[in-house]
Amino acid sequence: MVIPDISSMMAAIGGLGTASFSLVDATKVGPAGGISNAGFNLIERAVAQLFPSASRTSSPASSDERKLLDKLHGNWINGVALADQKSIAKTLIKNRLAPDTARTFAAATSVDPNVLADAAACLAKGAPLAPGHNDVLGRFDVSLSAVLDEGYQRADQRYRNWSRVLAMIFAIVLAVVGGLAVYADGSVADYFRNGKIWVAVICGVIATPLAPVSKDLTSALAAYVKFAQALGK
Repeated sequence: MVIPDISSMMAAIGGLGTASFSLVDATKVGPAGGISNAGFNLIERAVAQLFPSASRTSSPASSDERKLLDKLHGNWINGVALADQKSIAKTLIKNRLAPDTARTFAAATSVDPNVLADAAACLAKGAPLAPGHNDVLGRFDVSLSAVLDEGYQRADQRYRNWSRVLAMIFAIVLAVVGGLAVYADGSVADYFRNGKIWVAVICGVIATPLAPVSKDLTSALAAYVKFAQALGK
C-alpha cells in the first residue's frame, strides 16, 4: 500500500512541476519577453564596455548601438543556443570595428589602441595588413570572446535562478490551493492549523527542480536540429 502511495505522490509532484513550468512560460507574454528577459542586462553591460552609450532604454531606436542590442535581445529571449549567441554577438561587434571605434574597443580588450586603429583603417580600405596588425587583431578577438563569454555566462546563471524562483512560487501556490481543494475531512481553518499546509508547501518546493526551463529545452532542441542537419549533409 505504501508503494502505490509514493508512486502517486511522485506523479503528483511531477505534474505540479510541469504546471509551474507552464505558468513560468506564460509570463513570456509580458513586456520585453517576461522571464526570458532575465539576465539580459548583464549582456548589455558587457556590450557597454565596447559601446559605452549603448542601452535599450536610452539609446535612440535608429542608433547603431540600439539595433545591435535589439538583435542580441531577440536571440536571448528566443532561446538561441548560448554558443551561437556569443558567436553572433562577436561577429556583429567585430563588423563594427572602424578607426572611430577602435580606441574604445582597444580599451575594453586591453590591446594597443594605435595599432588596432591602424588595422581597422587598413580593413576599411582593403589594404594589406602588417604583421603587427594580425597580432593585435588576434589578441582583440580572444579578449572580445572573454568579455562576451563572461556576460553571457552570468546572464544565463541569472536567468536560470530567476526561472527557478518563479517556478517555486507558482508550485507552492498551486500545491497549497490544490491541497485546500482536496481537503475534505475538516474545516479550512484546520487545514492551516494542523500542519497539512506545510505538506503542500514541501511538495511545491520539491516540484521546483522538476520544472523544466523553457529556454533550456529550446536551446537543446535547436542544437539537436543543427546536429541532425549536419548528419544529413
